[in-house]
Amino acid sequence: MLVFIHIRTNQHDAEWRQSFASAIKRFPQIMSAHRMTGDLDYLLKARVGSMTEYDALYQSLTEKVPLSDVSASFVMENLKDTT
Repeated sequence: MLVFIHIRTNQHDAEWRQSFASAIKRFPQIMSAHRMTGDLDYLLKARVGSMTEYDALYQSLTEKVPLSDVSASFVMENLKDTT
């Protein structure tokens, strides 16, 4: 399952950013991570085998760094995916 994880945080200091970057690098399920403009702070792209696996990823990530909001969008169909 391909999932886009939307992250919002109330912390933007250098120490938090380093902690977040270090934490997401530990998860092989996370394929890419982007710092965003607008109301969304970070967008993560991940592959998981099931909702149970996503829940484990979610729980592990939120235990490692404080986040103010986490939501996810699961891909139902790939219409185009190129490099």
